[in-house]
Amino acid sequence: MGGGQRLSFSRRETAAAAAVVASFGIGLAGLYLSMPAFDYSFLKLPRTLEDLRILRDNLENYTSDYTLQVLICYFTVYMFMQTFMIPGTVFLSLLAGALFGVVGGVVLVVLAATAGASSCFFLSKMIGRPLVFTLWPDKMSFFQAQVARRKENLLNYMLFLRVTPTLPNTFINMASPIVDVPYHIFVLATMIGLIPAAYVTVRAGTTLGELKSVADLYDFQSIATLFFIGIVSVTPTLINTKGQK
Repeated sequence: MGGGQRLSFSRRETAAAAAVVASFGIGLAGLYLSMPAFDYSFLKLPRTLEDLRILRDNLENYTSDYTLQVLICYFTVYMFMQTFMIPGTVFLSLLAGALFGVVGGVVLVVLAATAGASSCFFLSKMIGRPLVFTLWPDKMSFFQAQVARRKENLLNYMLFLRVTPTLPNTFINMASPIVDVPYHIFVLATMIGLIPAAYVTVRAGTTLGELKSVADLYDFQSIATLFFIGIVSVTPTLINTKGQK
């Protein structure tokens, strides 16, 4: 269980991962082929704000005519990126705000992120143990100890982790099944805990033209607010731990 564990997968684990990748690939290809005739040369995962503005400008009219197709494609791409730890979902969250407004964007982002996190959870449960202990041996030791200590108030602790940037979301998604966080707690904490950060990002997406840098999303006030919400969510755990001493 230590950081020296070799990174190796059995044939069954490799086959399971390949099947998941193939399923997403077939699904995305099917969605692409089902779209109406159009020049899709602008379609690519945005890596800069300029990429994102180009994508928004091209999708605005298309979204009003083919809303369902855009929603399904958006959801699938977001879920794929979350499942396989592909960076860049912050740009998709901004895009949701630009295309669907604050309320619609937050709902879409939270649902897509929760579905992607769940997919990553179950994939990690099948094949993730050697990968997690190889990539994050120190974080795993810390996370295991914290989960073991907070079994009675685990939902509050998981909410705290989701709201605050204490541990990366990618790590939480992959490590949770390894340290036996129950799925119902994982998914509830994910769905609720991602709302504050999703709101901050989606709201920024509604004024995409004014945004100069992704770093501007999380200024001191935003980070402080997220930590305040996180402290409130974890307070019952702290009180319970103190009472047991």
